[in-house]
Amino acid sequence: MSLRWLSVVASTIVFADASVVVAQETKAPADVDHARIVHADREPGEWLSHGRTYGEQRFSPLEDVHTGNVAELGLAWAFDFPDKRGLEATPIVVDGVMYVSGGWSRVFALDAKTGRELWRHDPAVPGQTARAACCDVVNRGVAVWKGRVYVGTLDGRLVALDARDGKVVWEVVTVDQSLPYTITGAPRIVKGRVLIGNGGAEYGVRGYLSAYDAETGELDWRFYTVPGNPAKGFESDAMRMAAETWSGQWWRLGGGGTVWDSLAYDPELDLLYVGVGNGSPWNRRLRSPGGGDNLFLSSIVALRPETGEYVWHYQVVPAETWDYTATQHMILADIEWEGRVRKVLMQAPKSGFFMIIDRETGAFISAESFAEVTWASHYDAATGRPVEVEGQDYAEGRATVRPTSGGAHNWQPMAYHPGTGLVYLPVMEALFVFEDVEAIDIEPGLRNRGIKDAEDPPGDAHFYSRLQKRLVAGHLLAWDPRKQEEAWRAPQGIGWNGGLLATAGDLVFQGGGDGFFRARRADDGKLLWSFPAQSGVIATPITYSVDGKQYVTVLAGWGGSFGLMSGIARPPGPKNGRVLTFALDGEAELPPVPAPAEIPEPPPPLDVPESEIERGGALYARYCAFCHGTGVVSGGTVPDLRRLPGNFHRNFDAIVRLGVMRNYGMPSFGDVLDEDDVQAIHAFVIDEAHADAKHRNAPAWWNAILDFFYDVIVWLMMVLLEPSVHSA
Repeated sequence: MSLRWLSVVASTIVFADASVVVAQETKAPADVDHARIVHADREPGEWLSHGRTYGEQRFSPLEDVHTGNVAELGLAWAFDFPDKRGLEATPIVVDGVMYVSGGWSRVFALDAKTGRELWRHDPAVPGQTARAACCDVVNRGVAVWKGRVYVGTLDGRLVALDARDGKVVWEVVTVDQSLPYTITGAPRIVKGRVLIGNGGAEYGVRGYLSAYDAETGELDWRFYTVPGNPAKGFESDAMRMAAETWSGQWWRLGGGGTVWDSLAYDPELDLLYVGVGNGSPWNRRLRSPGGGDNLFLSSIVALRPETGEYVWHYQVVPAETWDYTATQHMILADIEWEGRVRKVLMQAPKSGFFMIIDRETGAFISAESFAEVTWASHYDAATGRPVEVEGQDYAEGRATVRPTSGGAHNWQPMAYHPGTGLVYLPVMEALFVFEDVEAIDIEPGLRNRGIKDAEDPPGDAHFYSRLQKRLVAGHLLAWDPRKQEEAWRAPQGIGWNGGLLATAGDLVFQGGGDGFFRARRADDGKLLWSFPAQSGVIATPITYSVDGKQYVTVLAGWGGSFGLMSGIARPPGPKNGRVLTFALDGEAELPPVPAPAEIPEPPPPLDVPESEIERGGALYARYCAFCHGTGVVSGGTVPDLRRLPGNFHRNFDAIVRLGVMRNYGMPSFGDVLDEDDVQAIHAFVIDEAHADAKHRNAPAWWNAILDFFYDVIVWLMMVLLEPSVHSA
């Protein structure tokens, strides 16, 4: 070959390389469309949608990190969020950029290789909105599409952001903001339509799913999940059909059925699957006094994504009355069942039964309990309906039921590993005492569950904390869907834990509420690696690659419903949550855990009768416990009321009734509490603060004796509540 031709060839190669570099540098951010998500497996280094693929299996083909080297994982980088509220988001990673949401629906774009912040967007959610949020001011993630990032905000808006700089492109209000609707779930985008639901069933709203044009923000269609007032007509034939399964005047109570989390899509069948929530109120005798299944509560509904047209439904818990939602994560897979391959949808909902249904037709295939269940004995194979256990619906006045209203499995996503054939899910074992009421006294904007609200437990909060830890347990479960049985389990020291990621490296990653991020071998659950995250981890990990290197990321930030209400404190560590990203050569270190703050001594008891303190305890249980913890034991996400500095006590009425701290997330309750009510709550809180101080200041030997007696009392209570609990 002549020198001239060599020169031409060399010039061509250089020009081609330069073109590639220019193309990479000018490539539009978040350049994701329908075809790219459908063919996500062709780009295993990206995490393009909430569950990585439309089928939401949360399995990554990446295998550079595997069982043989996972012990070498180290922290590559960390990013601190600006607040200390719970973190539940699944990050999205596209072409080297990570898009992630935090508390109060804030959105951040980070360099996925270094963690450097590229931009942030604060939708300025009003602090008063926290009052309508049943389960913390969390957000489970964003969606990306053709250069834009989409987020649902806690106060019910859907916002489209420019992926280059985070500036607002368009914004729409998706709910009636005069009603207690919220949005915490991640949007999904199918065929150019942004799909978003909402929450608020406990507060008396009517659920629905909306589809907005991704380009313009115009509403394309809306599918209601429960019927409204028949006198006003029905929005669709599906609502007309559903209304036949209700009775009374359910619409006055809202109905419920909110679509607050899970969605999945099958591009081959062109079906969108919608998980529907609980009834409003929970109690079916108050909600629909004449009986009926109450469609589409606790159902999986299949729709056409372009029109919202109803195709089929399967009701997981007919006429649900225990807060057993079907909003938990759904996985689409093709599995062998009884000698042939079936296209299935798998779900492990709150109710405690692992559901397998045919995703083409909605036909029931199988349901087996994956946790201790008392409300139903089994599912009838012929009808696909659960066989309820008599008395467990608390129709006779009271019942101790498993699982709890928090569910045997809550929102934290599962993962499916095609290689092992196993589904991995976080399981919570707990009970709940349901007690019937004759009528419901609706308080607008507040939880109206239709059951007797538990009064705050007597005595100091230390006892309640021990009770809670004994009554709630958790484990990571590997479930074989083909055999419908447990393959293995890994006990966990706390009941509230993170979602799952499975990888082709034969690994399963999960964060724990105890503050550790772990990797286990997928086939037998052997622990191979762990990292102290300095905070409870309840979010779900992802993995991706940049420049040929595999990374594993998870959000560490204690919170959510359990973190607020349970009274089980977050592990010692920083108040703010973080993004934690790991790689095989990671050498970064987290800052040392700060020393615990000095606990102030409580103020003198208020000069009020004992009866006022007891009344304050009842008011606290009704209005305060859902955020500040039952038993006045804070999980650390919001202030521990037993350990407030003096200025908070001096301004207690102004904070609670007048709302002077509403901009900081402490809403006003002046519409339901007067000065005397607030004083009673304050007296109760101070009384608990003195009990807490007495316990903290007692000699170690005395606390050891108390702990022993607490254990005996708790054990006896468990035996009395449910004879099978102590031996479970």
